[in-house]
Amino acid sequence: MKPRITLKKTLAPDVKFFKIKAPSIARRAKSGQFVILRVDEAGERIPMTLVDWDDKEGTITLVFKEVGASTKKLGTLEVGDEIHDLVGPLGNPGEIKLYGKVCVIGRGVAIAAAYERAKKLKEVGNHVTAIISARRAELLIYQESMKEISDRLYVATDDGSEGQKGFANEILKSLLESGEKFDLVYGVGAATLMRTVAEVTKPFNVKTIVSLNALMIDGTGLCGCCRVTVGGKTKFACVDGPEFDAHLVDFDEFRAKIHMYDPEQREALELYERDKDAEARS
Repeated sequence: MKPRITLKKTLAPDVKFFKIKAPSIARRAKSGQFVILRVDEAGERIPMTLVDWDDKEGTITLVFKEVGASTKKLGTLEVGDEIHDLVGPLGNPGEIKLYGKVCVIGRGVAIAAAYERAKKLKEVGNHVTAIISARRAELLIYQESMKEISDRLYVATDDGSEGQKGFANEILKSLLESGEKFDLVYGVGAATLMRTVAEVTKPFNVKTIVSLNALMIDGTGLCGCCRVTVGGKTKFACVDGPEFDAHLVDFDEFRAKIHMYDPEQREALELYERDKDAEARS
């Protein structure tokens, strides 16, 4: 039986929440891992971080933003619809242990993944400071959930519509400069966010881990699409990661690679929207 959507919600503009029946994945999933799915036979393979899973229920939870043609098409699926194929769990699990004081940072749709990690770290006894950010207030997700499992929650928006006006790295820098000590900082989101977090923590010698959302095809290390440079060595985000020491990641190379197909993505989106408009008119 193919994976089937059992629950669908809209969390923010263009941000969807799917609960999917996938017992074999739910049984083996661990924090930090991901899945790769296709909407249909001709679909693009889309990697997505596991946000939650329930072994008893046999379900996994994914949260994604409709950006390109593939994610927009995925977003049209409804409860009861099947996912054409879904592979996972993939990647190395993150390290969940008692560090002491930790800071978890997420931006935009990646706040969902940050919440998952913050929750797991809190469950094993860590003191959790969470920092979440978005361009504007309506794009903040999991805010109440994050508040429930965090010892402290800071919120930032680019336009100041909620929380502090500015960026997550500015809050982190302020905390560290005021004498705050963290045993671990974990960041997930856009490459720019992860790079700026790494730049803030490096002078303070704070252990910093980031989850790299690299381009992927097979997810098993065969295609080489997800190559990243970490500590001067070539790594594969799908099998060596997706989590790495942020202070060793070559973020300039990483950003260039994840944006190298932007023109093709824009063209695919234009074709998708053109076909959708034509279908609506017919």
